Amino acid sequence: ELWLDPGSVLWWLSVGLLWEQFIGKSGASLHVCPAVCICASDLLSCVSQNLSVVPARLPETATSLDLSHNLLLQLHDNRLSHLPRLTTLRANHNRIARIAEAAFPSGSLITHLDLSTNRLYSVEKHFFRELTHLEELLLYNNQIARVDEGALARLSSLQKVYLSWNQLTHFPFGSLHESTLPRLKIVDISSNWFSSIPVDQVIALSHNVKNGLYLHNNPLVCDCVLYSMLLHWEKYQFSSIYDFQEEHTCRAAGQPRVSLRFLKHRKLFDNCTYASHGLLGLVDNNYVATVGESLLIVCNTSLQELHTTYVWITPNKELIGYPGSFNKMFKLYPNGSLEIRRTQKDDSGIYICMATNKQLMRNESQEVNVTVLYRKSDGEGFNTGLTTLLGCVVSLVLVLMYLYLTPCRCWCKTPPPHPTPPNECSAQSSILSATPPCNEDANRKTGGGKHVVFLEPVKDSQNGKIRLAVSEDFPDVKNPKILQLKSDSESITSVFSDTPIMS
Repeated sequence: ELWLDPGSVLWWLSVGLLWEQFIGKSGASLHVCPAVCICASDLLSCVSQNLSVVPARLPETATSLDLSHNLLLQLHDNRLSHLPRLTTLRANHNRIARIAEAAFPSGSLITHLDLSTNRLYSVEKHFFRELTHLEELLLYNNQIARVDEGALARLSSLQKVYLSWNQLTHFPFGSLHESTLPRLKIVDISSNWFSSIPVDQVIALSHNVKNGLYLHNNPLVCDCVLYSMLLHWEKYQFSSIYDFQEEHTCRAAGQPRVSLRFLKHRKLFDNCTYASHGLLGLVDNNYVATVGESLLIVCNTSLQELHTTYVWITPNKELIGYPGSFNKMFKLYPNGSLEIRRTQKDDSGIYICMATNKQLMRNESQEVNVTVLYRKSDGEGFNTGLTTLLGCVVSLVLVLMYLYLTPCRCWCKTPPPHPTPPNECSAQSSILSATPPCNEDANRKTGGGKHVVFLEPVKDSQNGKIRLAVSEDFPDVKNPKILQLKSDSESITSVFSDTPIMS
């Protein structure tokens, strides 16, 4: 017989109840769905519920959380820490102006973050530093006027960032290098307040970033350097130019209300001197210089990093930048640009730039064609305009000589024995002659000395038909048949009718 102490039984019952309550609460924390949200498997939607804060208890199984169209003022600390599987967070169309230090927990798996249409005034370093898996960041339609230098530095998986429709006047292009953001392919900073773009930093970006760097619809001031860069992008059909070609505009200097389309009003930029900026190579890698002037050519590769070394090969197979090489006529800059201090005619040819980065274990090369010309006063004997004018005058003289000095044909010949009186009709009249035709004698033939068949009208009794008279200069032709043209009237224009010829 088993005997139990009443105190022990009571203790075991208490432990059981506590354990059951704990298990129930633990299970509920995994699957509980707030009343203001809709839960569907691992999807959680809390849209348009007038929420001012993120709900405290959310299902831990959620991978997607939609908090859009609410009244959120900020993202508080640790509110998302109990969602370890979360990959998508949509908090657009709120009033978020601040993101707390620990709003996103360490090791977060979020890949898609939408904070568009909020009230953010800046993008600070701590905002997204824990989101190492983030791929898409939507920040458009805020009031962002500043992006910190290192705000995107730790987002090694970032592919797309959208910052359009903000108030940006500057942007840290230097933080978009391939070493820190190797997968980046879209940076949308269109529709902001940029008046200028640091072209030297932009051209140093990788090909993939420049292909997706959207700069349209900004109040940019018209500039030859910027125009040259956009021409380069158009040549290679970058999506940033091809998709929004008509929206790349600039403002004329001193005329803030005058807006010009960069790639449409090309004639306004014909006088731009690209070589003075060292950016002519952006168009087609062809540089033109004048003898005695300095020329800067750019090594436009994607390896624009601190640990990248550059070597140039001249048309004379000379190495510039190689250890131990020295030539006082050339100067190599740290960014890979090569300056030819006093260009000579012999400096023309193909220059090859080789960029090497040992840390990335990559190397790239680029060819540049340089053409050095003499000054017009030194190398040209005639002015181009004068030469053109002289050619026109000579052509005009030759035309007049042809018209008035050629041997005469008709009026210089000996007059016929019996010339036709001036007011008398001519039997040799044709549809091309100014002399009125003679309709009185139907049997008159064409005059001698002609080898061309003329049309001769006949009397009215022929019912308006027109005969083709064959010249008498054909002795082999006996009793030639008369070719007749059917005509609807006696007018000369009837010869041009579409009626078929009847023989």
